[in-house]
Amino acid sequence: MINSGSSTLSQSEPADGIAGADAGAAASLSTQPTPDTTLDVAAILGSAGFSTNDGKAERSLRFGLNVLAGGAAIALLYFGRVFLITIVIAAMIAFLLEPLVVFFMRLRMPRGLASLVVCSIAVALIYLAGLGIYIQVQEISDELPAYGTRVNEVVNSVGARMQGFEDNVYGMLVPRHFVTPAGAGNALVNGDADRGKKKKAPELPPVPTVQEVHVQPEAVSPFSYIYSFVGANYSGLLMASFVPFLVYFLLSWRDHLRSRYLMLFQSETRPAAAQAWGGIGDMVRAFVVGNFMLGLLLSVSSALLFAAVKLPYWLMVAPISGFLSLVPYIGMPLAMIPPVVAALPVSKEPALYLFLTVTVAVLHLLALNLLYPKLVGARVHLNPIVATVALMFWGVLWGALGLLLAIPLTAAIKGLCDHVESLRPYGRLLGD
Repeated sequence: MINSGSSTLSQSEPADGIAGADAGAAASLSTQPTPDTTLDVAAILGSAGFSTNDGKAERSLRFGLNVLAGGAAIALLYFGRVFLITIVIAAMIAFLLEPLVVFFMRLRMPRGLASLVVCSIAVALIYLAGLGIYIQVQEISDELPAYGTRVNEVVNSVGARMQGFEDNVYGMLVPRHFVTPAGAGNALVNGDADRGKKKKAPELPPVPTVQEVHVQPEAVSPFSYIYSFVGANYSGLLMASFVPFLVYFLLSWRDHLRSRYLMLFQSETRPAAAQAWGGIGDMVRAFVVGNFMLGLLLSVSSALLFAAVKLPYWLMVAPISGFLSLVPYIGMPLAMIPPVVAALPVSKEPALYLFLTVTVAVLHLLALNLLYPKLVGARVHLNPIVATVALMFWGVLWGALGLLLAIPLTAAIKGLCDHVESLRPYGRLLGD
């Protein structure tokens, strides 16, 4: 659904803004030659003293070069993770906002102005969402004592039940003649006490008093706290400050980037490169926009149900639960945690917690089994083994953000393999 809509929108863009750019790009592409950068393995073998007819040596050299290239790519991904994560996040946001830019371009706005308007609206929405979250967090901080009391009650109740269960199991497994009677222990203690009266214990010397010293920590000024936080996260904050500018330029310079990208290829390979560009763009756009729409739908549905049972802070809990439900494999249990935690200080009835867990489970199953194939599309699917390995790989390289970006990045690699003739077997290997 999203893919067809995206391709229809891109085909119906204003003629004065897009057709002219495509025509100029096609003319320039056909006139400018591109140097041949193909690796000549035979020349390398000849310079190294090997015969060019030695197929085994050529295969070994190709394998060694592939291993070195793979190692260099992994090292680049690890050491340049802050820079690359910034680029990837900006590109995903640009894909998410592209339909809005096309909408404003239909209103006869130039692409640069439409991109500026869309970015301004996005920044305003992010500010309002942050303000709402801040207000909700302030209210939650006032309720922390109630949460602490309720958590202690739950822990004590669970501990008492576990102790009772342990006593029952012990009574069933241990024979009765090995169990000490209830009064036997007290009798032994009283007998030891009577015998102790006959022999007076020696008096111990008095314990010397130790003067207590209270160390009061020095109050930290807000400026010092902000300075230490910025110093510890300087590189991340610096890269994050470039995200709005990157998003704007990716939106406003899209046609220019496409034409310059195609100039990197020879004339006979440019159609395949253009097809790969369009296919990967449609696939990533379908994934990003489809998941966002699905998370938004889950958030609205959860908010209506949570508000119906008067769940505290439902306005903040519902979006968190809705988007956590999209996490691969563990989305359902993660989505159950926010509503259950929010209900702790207000209810002790099991019926409320059963309603919350069943509601989240039903919404999760309906969304991923019925709506996900329609919104995201079948061509984005990865097989479970590849998805699991991708989560592990990107999580090790990029941490928590790598876990969030693992599926779209791997799906983009699959899209690239699907549109390059020599890499199509790898695309089929990654797919389901």
